Amino acid sequence: MGTPRLIRVNELLKREIAEDLYRNFAGSDFDAAAITVTRVECAPDLRDANVFVSIFGHEDNRDGMISYLNRHRQEIIRLMVKRVKLKYTPRLHFVHDESLEGGDHILSMLAEMERENPEVFKDDGKTDEKS
Repeated sequence: MGTPRLIRVNELLKREIAEDLYRNFAGSDFDAAAITVTRVECAPDLRDANVFVSIFGHEDNRDGMISYLNRHRQEIIRLMVKRVKLKYTPRLHFVHDESLEGGDHILSMLAEMERENPEVFKDDGKTDEKS
């Protein structure tokens, strides 16, 4: 895990970076609405931070979108510095996070299993409590 301060810094950076992505790229060709910042992991010395992002849609261009974010990270840092005061401003490294896609895949598999075998997933309201 991390120290409570590092956890707070990670959450603060997550919130600010998400807002800055929207502010910085809302009027451009880049689809900032497709990006969700899922988590930020700062190094203990706060010099570097991995920013994990999930990308909705754009299956064929996810690597290109991550590269775009990494090329424009200075703009995001510039916006972030105006509102976040830290001794060191971390270098941001954007990484594609596939955890949400994995969760969606599992949910779709469960839904398919439920359609194929509704009797197994039927909830009759009874509990299996033994006295």
